[in-house]
Amino acid sequence: MTTDDCGVVGIVALMLVATALASALAVFAGSQLIVARVEAANAADAAALAAAPVTFRAFGALGSPRSEAARFARSNGARLTHCRCAVDRSMRRRTVEVEVAVVRVFWLLGTVSVHGTSRAEFDPSLLLEPGTNLPES
Repeated sequence: MTTDDCGVVGIVALMLVATALASALAVFAGSQLIVARVEAANAADAAALAAAPVTFRAFGALGSPRSEAARFARSNGARLTHCRCAVDRSMRRRTVEVEVAVVRVFWLLGTVSVHGTSRAEFDPSLLLEPGTNLPES
């Protein structure tokens, strides 16, 4: 091998190491984003499931459907950003929709807000004994 060949091999080896390092960093950043998305989805699911029955009755909850959604989002590391969860004391089926944000600081990306949404349905008639007629509204 000549001196020129050794220089080329060194440059190629350096380029391969740099490419491998860049690829590893990209995979790491991508995996961190995926984890944040899963956390946001989990927090949104918990918030929606907590708020849905409270639209009908408190069931031991201390606040409104929105405050329950916010409490469960917070306990899962997120912030409630939207809640369509109006109180409805009727026996009608209802759907609650929530959106949460999870804020994470990434080494390469900086501060990123990842959003998650979820819906939960609550049917008060399922609380009745089988064969019970619904009350007239």
